[in-house]
Amino acid sequence: MSKIIQVKNLSKSYGSHRVLENISFEYDAGQCIGLLGPNGCGKTTLIKILTGLINDYEGEVLINGQKPGVQSKALVAYLPEKSYLPDWMRAVDTIRYLSDFYRDFDTEKAMKMLETFQLPAKQKVKSMSKGMQEKLQLLLVVCRNAELYILDEPIGGVDPAARAFILDTIFSNLPADSTTLISTHLIHDVEGIFNRALMIGNGRILKNEPVKNGRIGENTIEDVFKEVFGYVWQVN
Repeated sequence: MSKIIQVKNLSKSYGSHRVLENISFEYDAGQCIGLLGPNGCGKTTLIKILTGLINDYEGEVLINGQKPGVQSKALVAYLPEKSYLPDWMRAVDTIRYLSDFYRDFDTEKAMKMLETFQLPAKQKVKSMSKGMQEKLQLLLVVCRNAELYILDEPIGGVDPAARAFILDTIFSNLPADSTTLISTHLIHDVEGIFNRALMIGNGRILKNEPVKNGRIGENTIEDVFKEVFGYVWQVN
């Protein structure tokens, strides 16, 4: 099985502040990986390196054997934590825009998912709630037929009662052999879908463990997170 992500001796600094400190890991294709850690631990910086948004780092990073750049971006579907859609666009406009931009974008699937998520096709982004905007951005990402999906806090603004339905819908629509990397604080809601858990603290890897049925060994991922980090996420 091919390695979809390879990271070797990766370090990144902002001035004198070291954000990532000599981290290494690799993953086979076809997995769902949880990227977990408190605020400020280096998760977003790592994601931006994997997606080619940050290029000035030490070490080696490969996406399906390629250094992050123009070619690798064609393989990666990325959902940033913050909204990127223009306020004036309607939901249907965003679908048309992405279909023009990416050759692997599935317009038919996107239109069906608008109905599934009960998002009016002609409603403008500026009039949508935060949860509606997150649903729209999420469907735009998963309607690409990519090899690697990188999702940064994908369901933070979604009603807790709807999260399981949304996750089930999303993962039932991804290509069977694709890989997903999810950064989230909502561990309890998503731990059952992970195959691996990568925990980062102070720029270092603290845990990189296989997951089965939402557990690392005998403990839930959330319990292991609490053991590793204490309750730090409650005060960040």
